[in-house]
Amino acid sequence: MIRTMTTAVNTMNQLQNNIDIIGNNLSNLTTHGYKSNQASFQEMLYQQFNNDKADKAPRETPAGIRYGVGAMLAQTQMNWKTGVLQPTDRNLDFALTEPKQYFNVIVQGPQGPETVYTRQGNFYLSPEGNRVALVDSEGNAVAGRGGNPITFAGPVDDFELRDGGTLIAKRADGTEQTAQLAVTRMERPNLMTRLSSTHFKVPDNLDELNVTEADILTELTGAGGAQPAIRQGALEGSNVDYQKEMTDLINVQRSYQFNSRTVSIADQMLGLVNNIR
Repeated sequence: MIRTMTTAVNTMNQLQNNIDIIGNNLSNLTTHGYKSNQASFQEMLYQQFNNDKADKAPRETPAGIRYGVGAMLAQTQMNWKTGVLQPTDRNLDFALTEPKQYFNVIVQGPQGPETVYTRQGNFYLSPEGNRVALVDSEGNAVAGRGGNPITFAGPVDDFELRDGGTLIAKRADGTEQTAQLAVTRMERPNLMTRLSSTHFKVPDNLDELNVTEADILTELTGAGGAQPAIRQGALEGSNVDYQKEMTDLINVQRSYQFNSRTVSIADQMLGLVNNIR
């Protein structure tokens, strides 16, 4: 009975992690550019007890009995499919229409400014003296090609996006300024480190993973096959499938309930044994 309780408790702990993942997906149902997580389970260590060799009875099942110690969360993978595009008709809203393409944003890290990657394309203008900077919803600078923050001589009245990620800023006097939105394609996105619901960064342990940054990221320059796919006046919605997440949540809750009941029954059996003694 003690082993039964241990097996059930081990599985319940892992199921709780899966419930947390599903809850996080549901909480980001309306987050622009959010990519859902999907969990998979595998069996933990088990012991094999073979049948008595003298037992010659024909069997359709494998010989022996396998005692496991529960299930564990094997891995968590990101769903990289593109979400539904939501038109906004705002000239500083941009949606990436191809999967695995990301805008570059400069954030303040522990070691100084660093580049992170996001598909959340609702940008704004932030005054900086006699210039204006293009920033995201959190105030982080949007990077252009070359890794530098995008700024314009203000004030700017309108923006136009052209092929290849070229952003044209138009002033009231008719003059135009040009900037290039930096867009990066993730070749191996599952190696990226998730910083928040919509932001990712290159992992710090590239040497341990035996890869280089060039193996993971490709900068899209707008030439040839490296063409950014950007739509102005729209935002990419979350790719969370509400129906699927609710179905998974019900299944996980039923599994948790089943294992919880297993602990209760094992406890009752231990009580019966103690009373007999």
